[in-house]
Amino acid sequence: MSPRRSAADTRRTRASILARGLDLASVEGLEGLTIGRLAADLSMSKSGVLGHFGTKESLQLAVVDEAVALFVREVVHRSEAGGAAPGLPLLLAQCEAWVSYLERDLLPGGCFFTAVTAEFDDRGPGPVRSAVAARNALWQRRVRHQVELAVAAGQLPAGTEPEQTVFELTGQVLALNHARRLYGDRGAADRARRAMRRLLGLPAPGAGQPTALAELPAPPEA
Repeated sequence: MSPRRSAADTRRTRASILARGLDLASVEGLEGLTIGRLAADLSMSKSGVLGHFGTKESLQLAVVDEAVALFVREVVHRSEAGGAAPGLPLLLAQCEAWVSYLERDLLPGGCFFTAVTAEFDDRGPGPVRSAVAARNALWQRRVRHQVELAVAAGQLPAGTEPEQTVFELTGQVLALNHARRLYGDRGAADRARRAMRRLLGLPAPGAGQPTALAELPAPPEA
């Protein structure tokens, strides 16, 4: 086997491990992500899985990065692909992509970051907790920046508090994930959209009108 072929096979195997790990972690959390479970699911040896990551913590951190890559592709890039202007238009696109990310059931357990935040929020400092917190904070800063631009442009009322607005938008997404995963509520996404529109001072859609906050292009290919 050529070195090039061997390297390509290694990358594919690692990608398969991470994809399965991400699916499992979205349902069972990062602590449920074991070398043995992944090896059994992928018909690999434990040493074969371990050889790609070295430790369980390294595996967990790699799965967090895989979740970030999915979120960036399906939310960040998708919201920006339509060329929405900075401020309220891009904020609406961000919110729509955020809701759509959950509505399309991209992971079997719903929002990965909702699951692992609940898992690690009360734990002491550590690399995995820090990684989850940092990635969540990055997204919230992106959203807050668009709120600030919208206020500066007069698209949102002058008294709008960016931190409070991001807090409440995040709450709508958490409620959406809860309603879909725990109760199987397929109408929750549209309720989240209406709640976001109300929070941002936009009129509710009329009967029979779509509730989407913004028109988005198709998700970029992986």
